[in-house]
Amino acid sequence: MNMQAKPIIARRSPGPDGEKIITLAALAVGGQGGGVLTNWIVAVAEANGYRAQSTSVAGVAQRTGATIYYVEMCRDTGRMPVFALSPAIGDVDIMIASELMEGGRAIMRGFVTPGRTTMIASTHRIPAVSEKVVPGDGRANGPEVIEAMGIAADHVVAFDMETIAKQAGSVISSSLLGGLAGSGALPFPKESYEEVIRASGRGVDASLRAFNDAYDVAQGKKPAPVIEEKPVAPVPVLHVPEKLKAKWAALESRLTALPAEVQEMAGLGLKKVVDYQDVAYGAQYLDMVEKVVAQDEAPFDMSVNAAKYCARALCYDDIPRVADIKTRASRYERVKGEVVVKDDQVLMLTEYFHPRFEEFSTTLPRGLGRWVQKRKGFEAWYEKRFDKGRRIRTDSVPGFLSLWVMSSLRPIRRRLLRHESEMAHVDAWFATVLDVAKTDRKLAAEVLANYRLIKGYSDTHARGLSKFAKVMGALDMLKGRDDAADWMRRLRTAALDDVKGEKLDGALETVRSFAA
Repeated sequence: MNMQAKPIIARRSPGPDGEKIITLAALAVGGQGGGVLTNWIVAVAEANGYRAQSTSVAGVAQRTGATIYYVEMCRDTGRMPVFALSPAIGDVDIMIASELMEGGRAIMRGFVTPGRTTMIASTHRIPAVSEKVVPGDGRANGPEVIEAMGIAADHVVAFDMETIAKQAGSVISSSLLGGLAGSGALPFPKESYEEVIRASGRGVDASLRAFNDAYDVAQGKKPAPVIEEKPVAPVPVLHVPEKLKAKWAALESRLTALPAEVQEMAGLGLKKVVDYQDVAYGAQYLDMVEKVVAQDEAPFDMSVNAAKYCARALCYDDIPRVADIKTRASRYERVKGEVVVKDDQVLMLTEYFHPRFEEFSTTLPRGLGRWVQKRKGFEAWYEKRFDKGRRIRTDSVPGFLSLWVMSSLRPIRRRLLRHESEMAHVDAWFATVLDVAKTDRKLAAEVLANYRLIKGYSDTHARGLSKFAKVMGALDMLKGRDDAADWMRRLRTAALDDVKGEKLDGALETVRSFAA
């Protein structure tokens, strides 16, 4: 006889008086003020005649891991209750998630119980490491998580509490507390929460604004904030110096000579390439696009792919590029907006660098770089003294100048060893594209798109090159097949789906099976 186990929902009590222990768990990403939120909740409980205990299980701090905060409370009856130290499956009354996917993980871990748990979650996103390491688009499906909350929880209060906090000039712990108070899950008056915030003594006015705004949304007194996302320019706005305007105009005239279907993508690619290096590099980019257009015809899908992925191939990530991006004013403005830096505050920004021997040697001029790479003794000396993570304070003059000096290598990039190896790889790939295009334009378009597999630098770049080589290695087996383009696309999709490459290996075995 098959028996299906049912969850046991136990509501623990400190004694025969029947006073229930209220259990509350909060999942907060490092740097979001989860500890402050927990302290506020405990203070509210104690101010209303409750005994409360809080614990925390720390994750990796600073927005790369979550900490579980756990609070148990019950009315003070004069007897010391027995409190647990961590949440248990089926035994959580209130679950607070400071980010959407933390709410999803709480459901997966069994902390959210139908008929019992009140779920309070912010619907904004902070991509997890597991999402970032996926070579392609590893973002989890947000609407599915929100739907799961409605199924798993007894009552759901979910809206963008991060935006409410930012608009109030505060941090998300304040709006999470407002969402908790507005949910009615705890038997405490709103005034008690406000008094606790006032007693904290820091950022009181901003915290109260965030608290009250979130409270009103949770109570249904005002709508949740709707953020109109500003369109992000895919490429920077170019400010062409007077002495280069004639050369830039010549490039623009070449753009207008391209088929109408290709012009938009080629225009974006041209701006990206010129911003990355210079006008001459833009001319090199257009040379590549024009060669593909010469072998294409309407609707010019192959040429559009060439416009997109040739720009990607030419704009590889090296040390000068990374340093350039990190020292741009636009980046500082973006970071200030993310962390809500006020006019009377100073932004202190620390960058992490890991200058491995490979990055060092390939950033040298070609001859010197090859000479250094052959000296194993020098490599061992370098790794012992420099091959370690370094933190650079770019809000300081020495730290900023160190990155600025690295970014200033851009004018001599073509003479560096890294550029030589990158261009050798790009030239071989592009020659393959032109050769395939003679007989199968659809397959050539997919071969162009394969450059999507290569990105980043150091280990990330090496993994991308390995996957690219595996996918391209199947080209000879696919040539001449009617479904060659479809299979090339499937191989690339498999390579983008997971970090380990197991899906790609399986897809390659399938290709080998019908090619044998």
